[in-house]
Amino acid sequence: MFNALVAQQSDKTVTCSFEQWDNTQLPDHPVLVKVSHSSINYKDALAVTNRGKILRSFPMVPGIDLVGSVVESASADFQAGDNVVLCGGGLGEDYSGGFSEYARVPTEPLVKLPSTMRPEDSMAAGTAGFTAMLSVLALQDAGIKADAGSIIVSGASGGVGSVAIAILSRLGYSVTAISGRPEHSDFLKQLGASEVLPREEFLEPAKPLERQRWAGAIDTVGDNLLAKLLAQINYGGAVASCGLAGGHKLNTTVMPFILRGIKLLGINSTYIDDTLRQRAWQQLAEIMDHDFWASISQTIDFNDIPDYSEKLLAGEVRGRVIVKVSCD
Repeated sequence: MFNALVAQQSDKTVTCSFEQWDNTQLPDHPVLVKVSHSSINYKDALAVTNRGKILRSFPMVPGIDLVGSVVESASADFQAGDNVVLCGGGLGEDYSGGFSEYARVPTEPLVKLPSTMRPEDSMAAGTAGFTAMLSVLALQDAGIKADAGSIIVSGASGGVGSVAIAILSRLGYSVTAISGRPEHSDFLKQLGASEVLPREEFLEPAKPLERQRWAGAIDTVGDNLLAKLLAQINYGGAVASCGLAGGHKLNTTVMPFILRGIKLLGINSTYIDDTLRQRAWQQLAEIMDHDFWASISQTIDFNDIPDYSEKLLAGEVRGRVIVKVSCD
């Protein structure tokens, strides 16, 4: 038997509580993992507090991130004792996730933890850091080099935006941040932003084309802000779109794409091929260090997940929340 935070549904009402589970209650996937750490993402907080339709079936263990060691495996790709990390890939949404001392997971989204990365550091990165790394790789693959000009990052105070700024800065890029929280300006500059611009500057409706200002962008907001950025990207530039915190609509024209040859790159961190997934984790391990991950995270006990889910949704948490799941 082991501890798990389980969501149950009764008469369309969803509640989460700690339960004792056994292996027979886990999904039928080939790799059994003893979970050492997880993290609380926005999706997880919605699932735990029943404020969003995140979970696809019940009973279900939330938690879209996990790291731990393989206990048993029916796959030749993973052996008992392997340290592994999994972010996304349906974890904690389609099948039971990381808020449990054990998880049974598919092989496709599972990655061996890079040898230079500590388990808790991988959860300080989590889905947010993984998405940020994928966005940076997309810009690099699109030919946007460090000497091309400034990269602008929207939603800079959030998990994806803040990690993206740190990665870009360490790779030698000049970074401009957009934030709706002026009190975070010093923090964003410490991460590597050379300039922090107020979000209000980008909320006016965009013209089809505006003055060229940025070599590229990582956008977590969408809607009018994304349209504004598209109109301001330099000739041959690119925008990695990885979020829709401001809305899913995009009111723009084809002019930036045709007259300036820019690229709009969609980032999906949930379902991607193994090669890119492994590349992103290896890059995170090589570029970022333990001191950075420690500076943007805090670690809580397993039993504190419900309280911190409420705090996260109330905007009372800055940075990443790591959950220590296993007691040994």
